[in-house]
Amino acid sequence: MSAAAAAVWGRAEQQDFRARVRGCLLGAAIGDALGAGVSALSVEAIRAAHGPDGPADLAPAYGRRGAVTSATQLSLFTVDGLIRAQVRRDTGAWHPPTDVHRAHLRWAATQRDWGPDERRKDNGWLACEEWLYARRGPALATLTGLGDEILGTLDRPKNPTARDAGALVRSAPYGLLVGWEPQLVCQLAVECAVQTHGHPTAYLSAGAFAVVVHGLARGESVDGSVQRALALLAARPGHEPVSEALKHALGAVRQGIPGPARIASLGDTDGEHAEDALAIAVYCALVGEDVRHGLRLAVNHDGPSETTGTLTGALLGALHGETALPPAWLAELEGRPTILELADDFAMEMTQGPALHSPAASAPGWLARYPRG
Repeated sequence: MSAAAAAVWGRAEQQDFRARVRGCLLGAAIGDALGAGVSALSVEAIRAAHGPDGPADLAPAYGRRGAVTSATQLSLFTVDGLIRAQVRRDTGAWHPPTDVHRAHLRWAATQRDWGPDERRKDNGWLACEEWLYARRGPALATLTGLGDEILGTLDRPKNPTARDAGALVRSAPYGLLVGWEPQLVCQLAVECAVQTHGHPTAYLSAGAFAVVVHGLARGESVDGSVQRALALLAARPGHEPVSEALKHALGAVRQGIPGPARIASLGDTDGEHAEDALAIAVYCALVGEDVRHGLRLAVNHDGPSETTGTLTGALLGALHGETALPPAWLAELEGRPTILELADDFAMEMTQGPALHSPAASAPGWLARYPRG
């Protein structure tokens, strides 16, 4: 897999890109935290506790307000893997799915170990963040898919019947590779999804989602980005459920006032299946008056609210940038310093990578953060 030629980045372009990267990762985490507080509730219970429009504020989950789930944990390790892929490219090794897989195996270790293993020299800085060593409801297929070191591939995918959103919720970072062509972004997301989720609707939903994020990170509209995803899906076997879900989301925009009933009409599983979760997120991003409204809508339903909140937050954050995110929710967000640090590292690597490392010389501090091993 090869990436497109690197873009020439002016200062304004770098600042816009960094704002969208921050917006995408922080927005996803906010949506995750908002959804986590109501995820165990039916839509009737959500409305009884928070009113007909859903939660207006963060509710406690995992013992605190602003707690995130495994969706945020995994997305952060996805970013770590993508940075490592760029750094390792200097050595002549270039296979991003392998680097992302290694990063996700480092996440899997956080689910088994009490804390960071300082004996591991390849951990880098992210795996040393102690707050990540907490189990926050990961999908079973994610745990089993990463239960050994075998790399799942399209020819031999892990968990071929798994069609939940466990791979989808960690796939926004692929879309932030704005120097890549959309078809390569889709392919990377698909190849990384099959490492845990081998059902076509699960991995094609991940590919489509990454393409939508990619368009938004490039400054395009939600509708235009979804249309590009549909065009790329059309050539892939088994795409029909995902394509239909996306078309349903586009059509629902014109069908009346947004609310739980409209979301319930987007598929049969309230977001339990990956394609339904994707449709809900696209719909909420299209009709949301702002980030706050879109996220409240996204978590106000019977299904996995943390999943749809994560996906919607990533879309709206990439679309509008970090300054559009609700400040009061950001203030209580678990892990915000880590997320910001990683977002800025990703933006710096993608825009100024040659100044940090090359085949001939590298900044030692950067290689300590993102080892080539």
